[in-house]
Amino acid sequence: MGTKQKLRLAVLASGSGTNLQSIIDQSQQGLLDAEICLVISNNPGAGALTRAAQAGIKTLCINHREFDTREEFDRAVIAGVQKVGAELIVLAGFMRIISALFLQAFPQKIINIHPSLLPSFPGLHVQQKAIEYGAKFSGCTVHFVDSGVDTGPIIIQAVVPIFHDDSEETLAARILEQEHKIYPQAIQWIAEGRIKIVDRQVQIIDSGSTEGTLTNPSIP
Repeated sequence: MGTKQKLRLAVLASGSGTNLQSIIDQSQQGLLDAEICLVISNNPGAGALTRAAQAGIKTLCINHREFDTREEFDRAVIAGVQKVGAELIVLAGFMRIISALFLQAFPQKIINIHPSLLPSFPGLHVQQKAIEYGAKFSGCTVHFVDSGVDTGPIIIQAVVPIFHDDSEETLAARILEQEHKIYPQAIQWIAEGRIKIVDRQVQIIDSGSTEGTLTNPSIP
């Protein structure tokens, strides 16, 4: 029998690439039925490019400042993704808004992770917004990308409590730990063909259910 073909990933990142690293680590440990075939960044100084190079992964820097329009930039990114035959596009701190052109090229093939419990607190600086609002829980969300800002169908979420003495930095660090767990899990479900989208609800075939409730502060 032949070896099962791994899902080919293209990861788009603009920053340090900690979520990229978690995917690299799990892939190298044989925990993912997926492999990163390309890392693209719009930022020449992105740490993600260094992480990818150290792991022996092909990199491509496409500086958005060199393009007159978002669509021209997206065409260059699309060409790079298509050239390596990537089947899933993983946004890992990619600080560019995805255009309709990109969505049309890869329908329901683009996923993102966001550091809040969507639909609450989309956009930027969301940890500080959650603290200022007085929310008792925050977390992170892996979702498919659509034409809105952090509005696509939700695949998986992780919840973390917000403490009264939290700063934006301490909350972000606690959320990031969970991001590194749930992003590879979402990729694995996709690689296994276990995800089905019904209307805007993502169903995971043969998944378990979460029992019990969480309260913050805790109650007897």
